[in-house]
Amino acid sequence: MKRIFFAVALLFSVTTCWSKNNVSDNGQFTISNNRMSVTVTKQGMLKELINVGTGQNYASEDYMWRLYYDSPEQKEIEITGDKQEVSVSKTTNGILLDYPQLRGPFGVLKAHLQLTITLEEDKVRFSSKMTNGAEHTVIRELQYPLVRNIQLPGNYKLITAQAGGKIYDDVRQHIITNGFMDKPYKRPDQVFHQLNLKYPSGVSMNCFLLAGEKQGIYFGSHDNLFQDTWHGLRLYRDKDRKYTVLESGLYKYPNCFSGETWSNNANVIAPYSGTWHTAAQIYRKWAETWFDHRKTPEWVKLMPSWQRIIFKHQYGEYLFHYPDLYGVMKEAGHSVGCNAVLAFGWWEEGMDHGNPDYSPDRSQGGDEGWAAAIREFKKDGDKLLMYYNGKLIDRESKFYKYGEGKHVCYHDNTGAERIEQYRFTNYGTWLGEYDARSFVVANTTHPAWRQKLIEMADRAYRCGANSVFYDQLGYGESMNTDWDLTKEYPVPNLRVLYDKGQTLKYIRAHIQKLDPDFALGTEWLCDYTAQYCDYIHMYPENSGYDSFQELFRYTFPEIIFTDRGLRDDTDVERRVNLNILKGIRNDIEIYRCRDLITDTPTYQAYLAKVNAIKNKYARVLLAGRFNDIFGFSVSSPEVKAKSFLSDNQMAIVMTNDLKDSKQITATIEVPGYHFKESATTGKAKVAADGKKVVLGKYDLAVLIYEKN
Repeated sequence: MKRIFFAVALLFSVTTCWSKNNVSDNGQFTISNNRMSVTVTKQGMLKELINVGTGQNYASEDYMWRLYYDSPEQKEIEITGDKQEVSVSKTTNGILLDYPQLRGPFGVLKAHLQLTITLEEDKVRFSSKMTNGAEHTVIRELQYPLVRNIQLPGNYKLITAQAGGKIYDDVRQHIITNGFMDKPYKRPDQVFHQLNLKYPSGVSMNCFLLAGEKQGIYFGSHDNLFQDTWHGLRLYRDKDRKYTVLESGLYKYPNCFSGETWSNNANVIAPYSGTWHTAAQIYRKWAETWFDHRKTPEWVKLMPSWQRIIFKHQYGEYLFHYPDLYGVMKEAGHSVGCNAVLAFGWWEEGMDHGNPDYSPDRSQGGDEGWAAAIREFKKDGDKLLMYYNGKLIDRESKFYKYGEGKHVCYHDNTGAERIEQYRFTNYGTWLGEYDARSFVVANTTHPAWRQKLIEMADRAYRCGANSVFYDQLGYGESMNTDWDLTKEYPVPNLRVLYDKGQTLKYIRAHIQKLDPDFALGTEWLCDYTAQYCDYIHMYPENSGYDSFQELFRYTFPEIIFTDRGLRDDTDVERRVNLNILKGIRNDIEIYRCRDLITDTPTYQAYLAKVNAIKNKYARVLLAGRFNDIFGFSVSSPEVKAKSFLSDNQMAIVMTNDLKDSKQITATIEVPGYHFKESATTGKAKVAADGKKVVLGKYDLAVLIYEKN
């Protein structure tokens, strides 16, 4: 792996049309504009981070950074900003903090650190530059900016971009429950509790918010290199030794060796006024500088659901055969208004087996038999999405044993191959416990692997599929990345997401030439990779009461993605309603792709009703633009309601997902529109003029309005 460094052409950002820089008599340095104000003391402490419009100060006069370095004797040696000699000065555009050398637990570290704070129109940019002059060391991590003991009003919630978005009412309790209690004392939890939150490993956008109803604070890394970024949320002890002191920030990984210089100007904080949508708009504004999404094929836009089904499992059992595609599968799909199948395990070796050979299944007529089944399946307009894994190489495959497999795979920090296992079992215990299949992980930038991926797309197209799907290309691995061992210390590739995105871009360009209507999909929702795809299969599951996928849907309404995890007749109505509410497609994966929806009668009956509504109003509910809570008002806060826009129409989806059976009556106002018609499930009732809705537990109502 080639070692990657980056230089920043402009360290100081352009400020807004007016700003104020001053040094007070007591040695404080302040920069401000009409939205925010920042004050740093002469000791380098962040004293004020103020939303000018509301007066809220988030800072507590504490240090703003810490870093960690490795030496031959010890790893992750900590240096903090409160133990340094610093020169603070104002610049043309902001505040400069200069640390000519750093003091740590083992004395002086010969490293020069410069931190710059500048104002932009709607955010504060925190830039950094370091030069490491200490022999036989590597600076691994820089945590900057930090807002220590962050001051939050009592109603603030944590909004993260996990799996498209999650929301937590009590950030401190969430850190204790999910940061500490998950694996207590694997880190120094006696000092702090920490939430594990890193982009792009399960986090779909490089930002998080601490949000109130009318104001909040946004942390984002607007990093055009799409490097790994930790979203820092820690709890330290207060004077009573209780974990109440919240710290928020952004962490980067310089891997800066002796004699090297590293810089970064990606990290921003925005104290904003308004709802969380204001923060989402800040992120989208940055995304516009790189977002490159092609026009999605119309059939993908209008796809309400798909069936995800394994034909042959990894241990050799046939769950279905090719004729079932146009037989019982098609019948099951049509029973719920679904005309698409994402086909797994269609090759001879079976699911999670034989990658990337994908040998034709000779017992079923090979590729000719598979293509014939696809043709029959498609006769009524049904769509076939053909599965491959985009990164896994079976160590028993011909490609690994006799081809390029050993040369294109990732290696760990010792030079050994990175191994992954997927422990699906048959009816016994032996497979899962002892005999799991082993895979190495492909470097998607390697020409030999990219050629393999192109061959997969070509084969899917020849077989008559409507789409090629590559599993696991949507995210950046947290542990299973590639390491460079040519330096004094091993260094991981922290741009796996970028590599995968560029690979998807390469594939997209190829299939665009084959047929613009031939779709491309992958698994895991992440902004940079999603831009090159026509649809995303969601991972991980995100359907609980803390789900907040409207964050991603509002920021990137162009991106189509599915749900995940509804595999039987459990909690059906609430979860199906959640999908139509937010414009998310249904991933029908009965018993984890082992059976059909006909075996789950509750799911089958309810999805049939909801998909009938989706298909009836597909132009606005599926092909329209998700507009969240805008364009209308609802009298009851207990009702969940979202809007969709298409041409001259607005659809408002309303549901009651309260855990009790309480009935809710709500009035609706839709300025500039008139009511046309509605559709409901359960005992929901809509007034003839569309101005009142009555919803019982898990009832659903879809109201259609047209512009006046």
